[in-house]
This record gives sequence, structure tokens and C-alpha cells, in this order.
Amino acid sequence: MTETRFVAACVQMRSGRDPLANRDAAVAGLREAAAAGAHYVQTPEMTSLVERSRTKLFEQVRGQDEDATLASLREVARELGIVVHIGSLAVRSGEKIANRAFLIDAEGAITAAYDKLHLYDVDLPNGERWRESALYTCGDRAIVAETPWAPLGLAICYDLRFPALYHALAQAGAAVLTAPACFTRQTGEAHWHVLHRARAIETGSFMISAAQGGVHEDGRETYGHSLIIDPWGRVLADAGGAEPGVILAEIDLALVTDARARIPTLQHARPFTIERAGRAA
Repeated sequence: MTETRFVAACVQMRSGRDPLANRDAAVAGLREAAAAGAHYVQTPEMTSLVERSRTKLFEQVRGQDEDATLASLREVARELGIVVHIGSLAVRSGEKIANRAFLIDAEGAITAAYDKLHLYDVDLPNGERWRESALYTCGDRAIVAETPWAPLGLAICYDLRFPALYHALAQAGAAVLTAPACFTRQTGEAHWHVLHRARAIETGSFMISAAQGGVHEDGRETYGHSLIIDPWGRVLADAGGAEPGVILAEIDLALVTDARARIPTLQHARPFTIERAGRAA
């Protein structure tokens, strides 16, 4: 019989330019979370490497089968008997890099992988300029992954701003949704919490998102605030701003059933067409 409660954890990190040091930090976070009682542990986007230089990034990145962080976290998942959700790793994909999430079961097997759908290309008012499409290849599939407790919707960072994706994941059966991230401080301060609460409320789902936080070796500054939010939009755990650490919360899946019964938007959604009305001046 499927359990209806489990303990989820987020490992907040400040990954730098050394993949092995980042791997060790992630492993330490998994061990801390498991010791505190976590059954499912999530790490942030770009767990193994945060590097804005194209040259340095390509020097460090390996194929999925050669990635040391993936191999180590699979082994730790098996050793500790926990489900590990790697928010994402940078892995080689042809001439570009895939921003790829992995779900690893308690036996250490990869049960799902997801490539970030939406790439962040933007010029911010403070002078920050991001062109993820210059480095990364985007995915073309949304993923709902099975876990021992409930179906899990996989997404990454900028995907959070696309409610249609989350609605589709929930309609496909996901009761827990995610957005592990390397969110910029400027946009995080404005939107991180409200977007998470909105995605949870709109779909009657839990939202669980581990984040990068603080000033990184490559100069970027990320917002932190790893979050666990219930289907009513209540914040169950918040890691705060810049410091690495671990947060935990109990996930009671009965709350998903309750929220979706009270506000059944997933059942009431209808297809429609859009028409332009009125005469141009």
C-alpha cells in the first residue's frame, strides 16, 4: 500500500567552480537530511557546477555516464535508502550542454531524467545579461515520475514562470511539483515566493524547491530560500537567503486530495478559443 506521508528535505547550496567540492557538499547535505529523517532529498539546479564562462564550463562538463556527482549521489541514495532528486547537473549533449534533473530511487537506480524546457535569455535592469540558449539545449518533454508516495512533476528554475507546464503536470497526476533553482537575487526577491505559492494553489499540489544561495565564485548572486509549500499555499519550510543548509517538512498527501476537492480547478479547466473583438481605430 502506498504511504500517504513522507518527510521531504531540500539541500540549499552555494556551488562553485570545483565539481568535486560541490559533490562533497551535496553528499554532506544528503547525509544530514537522512540523519534528520528525510525520505526524499532534493538538491538545487546546477548542483555540481556554477560557472558562467563557456570555456571553463565545457572544460569541466562530462557526459552523463562519466559524471562523478551523479555516480556519487546514486551510491549515497543506495547506502542511505532514500530517494534523491538532483535538481540538475550540466551534462554534455552534442555541441551543447543539457541542464538535466535526475530522480534516483533508494536502490541507486535512475528512474527519471528531465531536461529543462525553458531557457533564460534576458537583460536585467541592473546590467545582468543571461543567454542560457547559447550554452544549453532545451528539453522537449515534461516528466511525471513515480515515487513510493506520489507522482512527482519535474521542472527546473525558469520553468516556474510557466503555469501551463505545472497545470499539465498536475492534470497528468503529479501531486508534488518542483522547481530546483539557481534563481538570481534580483528576480528572486521580486517573485520567488509568490510564484511558488501560486503554482501550489493553482494546482492543489505541494511545491518543493531546493535553491542555490549567495555570491558564487563566478560572480553571480543567487537568492536562496529553498522552499517547501503545501497545497493551500502555506510555507512549511524556508531556508532563508544566502547560507547553505538543509530544511525538512512532513508531506501529508491527504492535503492534496482536500485542496483539490475544495477548489477543483483541474476538473473544471475547459478548452477554449480566443477571438479578437472590436474594430481597430
